[in-house]
Amino acid sequence: MKVGIIGATGYGGLELVRFLHNHPEVEVVDLFSSSEQGIHFSDKYSHLMNIHDQPLLEIESDRLAEYDVLFTSTPSGVSSTLLPQLIGKKPKLIDLSGDFRLKDLAAYEQWYKKSPAPAAAVEQSVYGLTEWNTPAIAEAQLIANPGCYPTAVLLSLLPLIKGNLIDANHLIIDAKSGISGAGNKPSQMTHYSETNENTAIYKLHGHQHIPEIEQAIQMFANQSAPITFTTHLVPMTRGILATSYAPVNAGITEADLVNALQETYAGHPFVRIIKETNKFGTNQVYGSNYCDIHVKVDSRTNRATIVSVIDNLVKGAAGQAIQNMNVQFNLNQTTGLSLVPLFI
Repeated sequence: MKVGIIGATGYGGLELVRFLHNHPEVEVVDLFSSSEQGIHFSDKYSHLMNIHDQPLLEIESDRLAEYDVLFTSTPSGVSSTLLPQLIGKKPKLIDLSGDFRLKDLAAYEQWYKKSPAPAAAVEQSVYGLTEWNTPAIAEAQLIANPGCYPTAVLLSLLPLIKGNLIDANHLIIDAKSGISGAGNKPSQMTHYSETNENTAIYKLHGHQHIPEIEQAIQMFANQSAPITFTTHLVPMTRGILATSYAPVNAGITEADLVNALQETYAGHPFVRIIKETNKFGTNQVYGSNYCDIHVKVDSRTNRATIVSVIDNLVKGAAGQAIQNMNVQFNLNQTTGLSLVPLFI
């Protein structure tokens, strides 16, 4: 396959390059940039010397139409103008920004503070939560790759909500992310002196992933319930740990929750249910496409604690995007993605 990456210089783009380099079905990977065309990629990122030494290419619609797959790893508001003109042409389109995730255009404008993509393009887009939407992904041209927080949250909660095992009306989600989730553009929020030795809550009740999570719960679990979702920035580079709390419905045991998760993800290679553990953290999935899930029920409060961990740049971005590409081309989902987590 001939693959193009638009926005290759960001962290998500770098991860796409890393995984696609070892993908047996990918022959060509071309890299595009809107602001740094002509610069040799390995000059910018020396760890890619002798791996990707080609110059960054200028984004041109005619050239883009020649590819088998195009990944857009761009800030929100870019792919909404770039990709609609390629619908109906050759490339499969996989967007890692949030431009095509929300079906409600007014909600996109409200939460992202940007003009939405054309309604026809949004309507054609397919939400790329691989384990839950495989048949639709296989037939789609335009994939809206999920956000990193929604991936961690939804994979852990959807089986329990769909099975009516927990009370989704009283769901509280507490999520923590490494700094790479904010991208590679420096800001006061990600400044070393403000993130080192500091844990900070941000976008309180205003994170753009809230409507995405609620939309997916409605889509896949057929339940409509507003969530309480809080996000924290912690002083590490990669990883998301999402801890969700919800009352357990009458007659439901911890074993029922574990069984629901195991049955849902049987045969899904990248979701692992950890039954018993004394330690559960982001380093067990670091650098990999795995999502690990653990659940416990507090018998005193009759409340479940559901914990999931992912690498935000892999399962939360580039890895899931390649997993979706594999589905689109009828390849084994693990193709090019079978890397052992980098534990230390």
